[in-house]
Amino acid sequence: MLKPSDNWKWYFDKKVSALVLGLDDGMAFKVEIPQKFLVDCAFRDSEFSVDDASVFQQFKESVQTLPLTEPRQAQLVLNCVATHRYHKPVQPKSWFFDYQGEGHNPSQGELVYLKNELNSGLFVVVEVCDNASVCASVELDGFQLTASKSLSFCQSVKVMHDRIARAEAFDNYAPIALVG
Repeated sequence: MLKPSDNWKWYFDKKVSALVLGLDDGMAFKVEIPQKFLVDCAFRDSEFSVDDASVFQQFKESVQTLPLTEPRQAQLVLNCVATHRYHKPVQPKSWFFDYQGEGHNPSQGELVYLKNELNSGLFVVVEVCDNASVCASVELDGFQLTASKSLSFCQSVKVMHDRIARAEAFDNYAPIALVG
């Protein structure tokens, strides 16, 4: 897994119309946030800060047990850091998800489940607000919101807390195959 460096820098690459994180050895990581969702400061060069490194470590620890390859884990972590720092505030889009009960207040970096009539999936909480949280999809095959709309791997959505379930609570309802 990547380790943050003092040499890392955020910049907006006009050639690809995307926020990029310049890494060591001339490598670069293109962030998955569409340009229209970037805050103004994303268009100015800036250092990968101490706060970025702290958030990076938190997300890294959260996703290290997921059945993802190391490059996919790095992709997820870097997109979560970028979303945390550079994504514009958005309104919740809770209508895409089923109600899952009151009372769960997730924490940043927590793995949670969201579901609807089409599927259920694992997400990582990127940012916590009073009644809603920004969550990034951990599903490699994407998450269907409607028959014609989906979230891709790493793509984020803001969701009210009553649509979010703890990942371990969801596992209790996972189908079990009886072998006999």
